[in-house]
Amino acid sequence: MKEKKKKPTYNMWQNTAYFVKAAWDNCPSVLWICLLLAVATAGATVVEMLFVPVVLGQVEGHVPLPQLLATIGVFTLALLLLWGGKSYLNTNALFGRIQVRMYISGEISRKSTSTSFPNLLDTTFLKWKEQALRTCNSNQDASEAIWTTWTDILTNVLGFAVYLLLLTGLSGWMVALVILTTAVGFMVSEHLEGWGSRHREERAACMNTIGYARRVSTKREYAQDFRIFGLRPWLEEVWSSAMGAYRAFLTRRERVYFLVYVVDALLTLLRNGGAYAYLIWLTLTQGLSASQFLLYFSAISGFTQWVKGIMEQFSTLHRQSLELSTLREFLEWPEPFAFEEGKPLPQDLKECEIVLDHVSYRYPGAEKDTISNLTFTLHPGEKVAIVGLNGAGKTTLVKLLCGFLDPTQGCVRLNGVDIRAYNRREYYHLFSAVFQEFSVLDTNVAVNVAQRVEDIDRERVAKCLEQAGLTQAVEALPRGMDTPVTRNVFEDGVELSGGQMQRLMLARALYRDAPVVVLDEPTAALDPLAEHDIYMKYNSMTQGKSSLFISHRLASTRFCDRILYLEHGRIAEEGTHQSLLDLGGGYAKLFEVQSRYYQEGGEF
Repeated sequence: MKEKKKKPTYNMWQNTAYFVKAAWDNCPSVLWICLLLAVATAGATVVEMLFVPVVLGQVEGHVPLPQLLATIGVFTLALLLLWGGKSYLNTNALFGRIQVRMYISGEISRKSTSTSFPNLLDTTFLKWKEQALRTCNSNQDASEAIWTTWTDILTNVLGFAVYLLLLTGLSGWMVALVILTTAVGFMVSEHLEGWGSRHREERAACMNTIGYARRVSTKREYAQDFRIFGLRPWLEEVWSSAMGAYRAFLTRRERVYFLVYVVDALLTLLRNGGAYAYLIWLTLTQGLSASQFLLYFSAISGFTQWVKGIMEQFSTLHRQSLELSTLREFLEWPEPFAFEEGKPLPQDLKECEIVLDHVSYRYPGAEKDTISNLTFTLHPGEKVAIVGLNGAGKTTLVKLLCGFLDPTQGCVRLNGVDIRAYNRREYYHLFSAVFQEFSVLDTNVAVNVAQRVEDIDRERVAKCLEQAGLTQAVEALPRGMDTPVTRNVFEDGVELSGGQMQRLMLARALYRDAPVVVLDEPTAALDPLAEHDIYMKYNSMTQGKSSLFISHRLASTRFCDRILYLEHGRIAEEGTHQSLLDLGGGYAKLFEVQSRYYQEGGEF
């Protein structure tokens, strides 16, 4: 059975009201320009349609030449003003519409960067985020294109009203024929043209493969593997296969679209043929003049376009509304953490005792707990090491302690209070951290360390760089601490080595000067000598602060007051480095294995 599609939370009228409010709050001119554009466009079309029949009618009536020329002049001036006004409004409409789109894009960014961390682990949230971003990528996307759609709707409604008024002098069945054939043609076209929408996943699969092949063939990180392992024939096969599938898709699609053109041509023949026959009959039996014939036939043809335009634009609005409803659902995604509504942290909080009380955590969709019934206290000023094999739960434990995740069972308490009661953003301020997956800003060294653009204490930056062992490397850069890091934005940027980058992240953590320091594998990319240097400085770097140190290399743990050896999400062993060696358990065995590796390596 096919999965039942979720009904959108908001319909097109609710989404229109939302965007009208967004425009009114950010750039009200968008609304006025939208209305004036519709009036100018519909007015110009009506004047164009009336121009020739009115002039022809005056010629038939043998009006004086000055009056004829005056009529032509009035129509010409009206067209110049209307089309000139439309061009002016079109040009100026763009700026306000972009401003509203940028506001919506900013709302998406704010939601993405400030949302509760568990949402970032939710694949549905991430999918909604990507769909929301797609509504703001360009001028043609829904968050901006909705104004064009509504301008076209208003234009078609105004034109429909004027042309319907003109056609009141004709038989009602003629008007009914025009509306009926137009409606039938529209429904058939919508069904057949919907073939592309119904097969969009097939097209997306082809385009994804083509895009993948293009990215792989042009990105620098793949260049060495392609040359060493001779992967070009494989990539060419992937490209050819995907292009063949895409060509087959296009062939089938164009056959369907050709049928659309055939149906449209037949209905147009029926409608225009009926109009011609009826107007000729009126000419022969009731003496319809040439100017009236031209006026009515132009009105019938135009009336068809207005009816079709109304249907097409409302259909477009409906499709855009589906995207905009997803956008709004993303912006209103529920937050599991308390932020502004939470309690503020106590002022001047210097000493922090953090307790994990019988904590368990299971990731969404997982079959078993990553952390299971774990109890642990980080005392003020204490240095604690967390060690264990991969998958033991070390990083998850840190995320729970830092408040990125809430336990599925148990609680995390700060000085006796469950952290779920506090403003979570204020709670984050208690921590300086270097995580395994860190972010580097495409700006200079000083900004990367201070994490701000203004009011940077450069002396403090220099001190933090020295503590992290990066002073010499930074002084050797072309512009010192003002040298950009990475070349993504600045051509004169530098690429730091993995070890230098981790030292930079250490300097960042030191600059923050928070009461709790978390170092998650801070020496993973360092050679043994550099690693030893960091260990020697570790004690002074965290003096007077609570610190949590995660490492695979057990030699680092001897600098800590207490060591937790994790196994299967539980604290299997706890004590000092020497006491755990004397215990002869899992920690001692792991230390022995690592020591033997270095000893064997020393023989070479």
